[in-house]
Amino acid sequence: MSNFELLTASYNFFLPQELIATHPVTPRDHAKLLVYEHKTDTITHANFYDLEKFIPQDCALIFNDTKVIKARLYGKKPSGGKIELLINRALNAYDINVYIRGKVKVENALYFDENVTVIIKELHEDGSRVVNFFRENQKLRFEELLPIIDKIGHVPLPPYIQRDDDKADETEYQSVFAREEGAVAAPTASLHFTPEQHERICKNFSHAYITLHVGSGTFKPVETQIITEHPIHSEYYDISNEAKKILDSEQKILSVGTTSTRTIEFYARHKEQQKGEVNLFLHPNNKPLRVNHLLTNFHLPKSTLLMLVASFIGVEKTQELYKEAIDKKYRFYSYGDAMLIL
Repeated sequence: MSNFELLTASYNFFLPQELIATHPVTPRDHAKLLVYEHKTDTITHANFYDLEKFIPQDCALIFNDTKVIKARLYGKKPSGGKIELLINRALNAYDINVYIRGKVKVENALYFDENVTVIIKELHEDGSRVVNFFRENQKLRFEELLPIIDKIGHVPLPPYIQRDDDKADETEYQSVFAREEGAVAAPTASLHFTPEQHERICKNFSHAYITLHVGSGTFKPVETQIITEHPIHSEYYDISNEAKKILDSEQKILSVGTTSTRTIEFYARHKEQQKGEVNLFLHPNNKPLRVNHLLTNFHLPKSTLLMLVASFIGVEKTQELYKEAIDKKYRFYSYGDAMLIL
């Protein structure tokens, strides 16, 4: 392991602004697909609807069935000043970790539509806040809050999509197999599947689902000089019994997305834990033990997701593939194009 692969600066690259996708391609499966075959060191340019041609016959696909909630809320302070709140994750039934744009103090109240009040409980050094939600003086459990925010909340588009969410985002920023509510960011490799393609693949290949509720920490850039000093974010996961059978077998695995990959790899290191908290940081010094192939989007410079890609193929090859994608005008980030590493 060279120092080069441990330096955050090694994961930087220049991306022209026009290659940041602000809307998805339609139909979903018409996104581009860059296929990199590790053994032969070859690159193929294709479209996502060609994916089946490249999936090795003997492997199982693991999908993340998390569902994005309308986690961005706009409300008011008692003074009437506007406030923006982003739900990050539920810590337990009542305590919710959030980010708030605007200054707040412990015990401050914030007011939202549908008679919802938020009381600030704790302020954390990382900028997050712990809050409780109330409606007509009744403290709300997280599952009671979900149908309410579905009415009053907004799709939490990532910070680099510099526009307000619209009606189309309610379906486009959600995979066709999303089931378990709780994510505040979509597992973006999943966004390319149409219902027909997903059904076809599931008919022809062994597959299973895990749940990892993606938190906003996924967007947090690495700000330390050495990547291993970065405090990795933690997210809730749950591995279905069907997925557990595959993970415990010898079958080769194609992981659909970085979120599925983190979950599978955490389980590979902690086999007794079928659900809990994933706080695994994959990078070239901590390589995958169980995942053989990776389907993923193109990620931000200096991000832990880019480092996860490099855990499969090394930082130099990652940079080479990203340069190729930029030269060929691939679209980047959540609504962008995809890459398959075999």
